[in-house]
Formats: sequence, C-alpha cells, structure tokens
Amino acid sequence: MRTLPKNWITEGLIDFEYKKYQLLAYLQEAEREFQAVKLYPMLSDLIDHHRLLHELESGKTELSKLFPKALNGIDFRNAQLQFEKKVEDGEIMKEVSQIAEYALPRIATQIEEGKSIYNFVEEQVEFEPVGIQPIYNREGFILMTRESNPDVHAFRYKSNLLQMAGEKFRSITFWFLGIFQKNLFNTLERLKMQLIREVKELPNPATWRLHSHHAVPIEETLVPISKRLVLQQIS
Repeated sequence: MRTLPKNWITEGLIDFEYKKYQLLAYLQEAEREFQAVKLYPMLSDLIDHHRLLHELESGKTELSKLFPKALNGIDFRNAQLQFEKKVEDGEIMKEVSQIAEYALPRIATQIEEGKSIYNFVEEQVEFEPVGIQPIYNREGFILMTRESNPDVHAFRYKSNLLQMAGEKFRSITFWFLGIFQKNLFNTLERLKMQLIREVKELPNPATWRLHSHHAVPIEETLVPISKRLVLQQIS
C-alpha cells in the first residue's frame, strides 16, 4: 500500500507541482483501497493527515517545527543537542501554505468516501452473542463469518482502561486464533467450547459473532468494525 510520510508537506523538494503529484498518487491509492472495501489502515491514515493540515492552517501547529533541522553543535553543560533550520521562512512558507490549501479539501473528500463505506458495512453486519454471556465481558472471543463462506475467523480480544492527560480511554486488542469450518455439526456453539478448551485461562468467556452479508475483507474492514462494536457492548 502506498503511504504518505507524516511530514510529507515539508520533506524533500518543496514545490507545489511535485507535492500535488505526490498527493494525487496517494489519493489514487486510497481510492483503490476503498474500491476493494479495504478501510484500514488507509482511513485512519487519511484522518491523521487531515488533522495535521488543519492544525497547520489554524495555527495550532507551527509550520517551522515540521521542517528538517541540521545538527550544528552540542551544549555539554546542559546536555542538549543544538540544531539549525535547513529551510528559511519566506517563499518556502508560502509554497507550503499553497500545498496545504490544495490538499485539505481533497483529503476531506476521500475521508468522506471511506466513512460512507464504513457506515454501509457496519449497517449490513449482524452482531450477536454466542451462547449465554457472562457478566465479565472485557475478555473473550469474536467469531467472524461471511455469507456463502464456511470459514469462521476466530479472534481473542481483551479490553483495558488507559489513562492519558487525566482522561480515561478504553482500548481493545485482538489476537488471531485461527480459521475454522462451520457446518451442520461444527456449529458456532461447538467452536466456542473448542476454543474454551484450548484457551484455558478463559473458562467462561464472552463470545460474539459478527456476520457480514457481503464478502468484505476481514483484516482491513471487519476487524476494525468489530472492535468498535465490542467496545460499545462493554463500555
């Protein structure tokens, strides 16, 4: 997947036509990913780029901090490295501002396309418990299935509370357990019991089934959507 460096706007040749070519190549790659219904990591990458450009435009991030700097000395008394700017203000800053102004609406349009695909996929999936759910549901299993496909992609999940800058956030981590076959005899309930026997530290895990009526990618689309759905259940 073609990516765009975080500081692409100030790296390398700072020329509007060159940066325009660089951006459009990246957006074409994003379009190909979205046409294949592959949402991540492209969608989150686009959102990060848009946030940074918006902060530049609003002045929350100083443009000069994004330019590369050259080491020109060491302050031994204060144990600090000393740097000098490799790019001066003036015409270069105007060029960067022009690039940012061009890029912002185009990245925003691509983000909206990604969000519409995300909403479509989320609306058509079924998300339901498998068997009786325990009170403790911060750890468990996710069983992902797709229409007309016997494969069951099994994951283990665990959610934790994180505290950053005085705020508490709930995170979630997935581990891939394997691909199993679903049929009349090997039901999801039986697969749940099999996983309980294999993962002995979870004697009574919460287990969820996420079923897609369309053949969308597992890793790039169904996994991030299921993470959000699980967090909604346990928050």
